[in-house]
Amino acid sequence: MPELPEVETVRRGLTPAMEGALLVRAELRRPDLRFPFPADFATLVSGRRIVSLGRRAKYLLIDLEGGDVIIAHLGMSGSFRVEDGPLSETPGDFHHPRGKSEKHDHVVFHLEGAKGPARVIYNDPRRFGFMDLARRDVLSNHAFFRELGEEPTGNVLDAAYLATRFAGKAQPLKSALLDQKNIAGLGNIYVCEALWRSGLSPLRAAGTLVDRKGKPKATLVLLTEAIRAVIADAIAAGGSSLRDHIQTDGTLGYFQHSFSVYDREGEPCRTLGCGGTVARVVQAGRSTFYCPKCQK
Repeated sequence: MPELPEVETVRRGLTPAMEGALLVRAELRRPDLRFPFPADFATLVSGRRIVSLGRRAKYLLIDLEGGDVIIAHLGMSGSFRVEDGPLSETPGDFHHPRGKSEKHDHVVFHLEGAKGPARVIYNDPRRFGFMDLARRDVLSNHAFFRELGEEPTGNVLDAAYLATRFAGKAQPLKSALLDQKNIAGLGNIYVCEALWRSGLSPLRAAGTLVDRKGKPKATLVLLTEAIRAVIADAIAAGGSSLRDHIQTDGTLGYFQHSFSVYDREGEPCRTLGCGGTVARVVQAGRSTFYCPKCQK
């Protein structure tokens, strides 16, 4: 699945074409993706102006005039392609070139913007993505969002908040960080990278980062700063460039070349003076990469 930086890259790539444009017509080429489209979806969104594009965790949010929001999830292989005259761009910064076969073009948004007509096409060979429609004023209570934790961007996520979530927990730290109720949108890649940056083992209990009074220890402060930093770095690079996802302009991202521990099993640890070797273990069915020597 794409992680938060990939979805944020897609949002930024789509914004110039979609924000402020009139969604003249939504064309659905099949009745469902991962789930069926909402009843009368095409009719309800057609003829509406797009106010803004946002993101919550790994969901893309397309705000429409009148208070409705299109909720889109890319699934494993979904992508948006912008066609503006002879130009064709695919937003996202990922590894393998995305297919543009029309047989996988399932949704077409026909737009009229300041620079003329354009089409935004949702292509999804595996159809694990989906779209929904909700009202903005009750969005926080939507089933997708009501239990999500804080975003790992900016300064909202802090050590004091995580201390309230981790206190007394014997749960492995890696698992606690992947729990979307604790942190929204944080995925496997960036958890591994943040734990390496902060020198913490993914196997230790989450509660060991909180003191007896429920206050964050210095280690939790370091971890929180590492999480925010690794997400910011990945967004700046355009995502991880993994698997099926690419940017709006079709170019690849380069953050994957900066991975310090993820997918580097058997390689020397990059911590200066460590001398350890990156290991891989499986936690809850997911590969965890870390250095047993310097991550404690």
